[in-house]
This record gives sequence, C-alpha cells and structure tokens, in this order.
Amino acid sequence: MTRVAVNGAAGRMGRTVIETAAGRDGVTAVVGFGTEPDEIAGVPVVAEGIADVLTEHEVDVVVDFAVPEATLALAEACVETGVGLVVGTTGFDEGGLAALDGASDSIPLLKATNFSRGIQVLQRTVREAVRALDDYDLELMESHHNGKVDAPSGTAKSLLNVVQEERDVEPVYGREGHAPRKDDEIGVFARRAGDIRGEHELILAGNDEVLSLSHHAEDRAVFAAGALDAAAWLADREAGRYDFGEVVDA
Repeated sequence: MTRVAVNGAAGRMGRTVIETAAGRDGVTAVVGFGTEPDEIAGVPVVAEGIADVLTEHEVDVVVDFAVPEATLALAEACVETGVGLVVGTTGFDEGGLAALDGASDSIPLLKATNFSRGIQVLQRTVREAVRALDDYDLELMESHHNGKVDAPSGTAKSLLNVVQEERDVEPVYGREGHAPRKDDEIGVFARRAGDIRGEHELILAGNDEVLSLSHHAEDRAVFAAGALDAAAWLADREAGRYDFGEVVDA
C-alpha cells in the first residue's frame, strides 16, 4: 500500500486526488497540506510542520498540486525526510525548475504538466504530425477554468516544446491589429472561462486541408487518477528525475 500525502489539498485538484484515492486499491491518502487546517473526505489537512507530518504519517510519496512557492518548500521537506514527490504544479520560473532538479539528486521526483494518458499519446502524435507536415501552418489553443493563473497552460507549453523540437518556429501569443502571419511562427492562444477542465488543440493547415489534433478532459478525476498512478509507480524508485511517459509505458 502506497501512503500518499497531498499538497494543495484544498484546491480543485488536491481535493479531487484525495477523493479519488478513497476508491483506489494499492494507494491511500493519509494526510493533506494546505494553508488552513481542515479535513477532506476523512483525511486530515495540516498547515505547518511538513517534515514532521511526513514522518509521523509514514508517507511514501507526496502528490503536489499547489503553487510554485508551496511546492518548493515541500520539496525541501521531502529531501529532509527522503519522501518521493510527484509534481503537478505548473508556472515555475527557471530558479524553481533548477531547485526541483536539485531535489531530484536526493529523492525520486516526477514532474508532469498533465497526468492524462491521452495527453501523453497526443504529444507523441503531435511530434509525428509536425515532422510529416513540415510546411503546414501551426496554431495551438488551450482552454481552462476561470481560476487558472498561469497562461499558457503547462500542457500547452509541453506541446509547444514538442513542436519546437521538430521545427524552428517562434510562438506568437495572440494577435492584434495589423499582424500578418509569418512562415516561421506558431500562434498560441489561452482562454479562461467557467469550470472548463482542460482543452488543448493543435491545428496544422496547408495544401487545402486542416488536421486538428485535440484532447478534452471530461473530469478532473482523469488527472487525479494519473497522479496516483505516478505516485504508486514512484514509491520504490531510486533518486532521480522521472517522466509521466514512463508510467504510461510501464
């Protein structure tokens, strides 16, 4: 049984992870971390003393959906206690990413911008399509709920990275006024509205045709399930950086 703690427990994703774990075999959520003490689905949520709490509850892996500042503080506690870390938080600056890399020298750490198995397949399909249709115009669009603070989303950035590994294109974040399209650009657009779980689409247009590659998440539980899969997979790993694609391929 993999014993999991959840950072950002009171947020949309943190709460969903706790609720999803309650119906899972082989993994159990034993404690959560948040800004205020609370209880979610019978799981205690604490606001301080992270390292002591990790030890007290014999946590194997922490699943993190918070904000970068909270994640980095958590990473220090995980290093102190030797607890693995699954990071779903996005929006890190270069210093934050470097800090996570440093933590992975001491603990197993898996960071993903998206824990959907479908998104993993989409990334691989995007690579193949961009490589094959190497002169088609590219546009990338994403939509999320009105409370998401980083734009473009981490998943959109990951898709953009895949594209740029195959083609030398520069992102243009929205267009306004007189803005003719250049051959070496990719438009990137972010929408925020309502309670949209997550939508991502790449279109490739040329030769009198349009290829649309898209993914729509119907429920946040798909991301929670993937994060819990990652936690169970990570529990017995050596220190180092890991990728969600490794979990999907296992």
